[in-house]
Amino acid sequence: MKRSEVRGPKSEVQKTKAEGGTTESPRSKSSGQVDGGLRTSDLGRRTLIVGYGNPLRSDDALGWHASRLLAETLAGKEVEVITCHQLTPELAEPLSQCRRAVFIDADAEGKPGEIHRRTVRPQAPTSSSFAHACTPSGLLANAKQLYGRRPQAIVVTVTAQSFEFGDTLSPVVSAALPKVVEQVLKWVEDSYVKDAIQPRGTKTRNLG
Repeated sequence: MKRSEVRGPKSEVQKTKAEGGTTESPRSKSSGQVDGGLRTSDLGRRTLIVGYGNPLRSDDALGWHASRLLAETLAGKEVEVITCHQLTPELAEPLSQCRRAVFIDADAEGKPGEIHRRTVRPQAPTSSSFAHACTPSGLLANAKQLYGRRPQAIVVTVTAQSFEFGDTLSPVVSAALPKVVEQVLKWVEDSYVKDAIQPRGTKTRNLG
């Protein structure tokens, strides 16, 4: 069964700010408001983590589990976590307001339990369909086109063993979960180190 056939219906995005652990719709605030203690001027240093998948389809919940663990671990940091069933066009706005972004999802390609990480480049969708527009690369392109900026981004996936109905991860994907969290934490930490040693006044934001 192809993974696209088992995706759950679109659901309201659940947003968890690592600073406060609150949940709200991404449409509920304007760009001029304070976001968990970070004002608009601070958004350029923020990290956005997006974990997505269907929590009722076994390993498809990988993104949910990883993002929630990361929200707990990164509490108090300049990090925002969004957990959702699938990527939606509305995510272009918060992506335009962060410096770096991480997408976490389950995958159908490869050996079950394998972890894959790749850099995401903006790529305008070749089709007007919802599925083509709502990919990590498509969202980066939309963020740039609509808001004038987009973050550097990576996507981390784990090859699933099962997309059948169920609310628990398979043993092999469950064993990979801590490694996913570790990889994301290391990437975020390395990014902050690079920012810290960047000469003052030098632009590091990727606007391309």
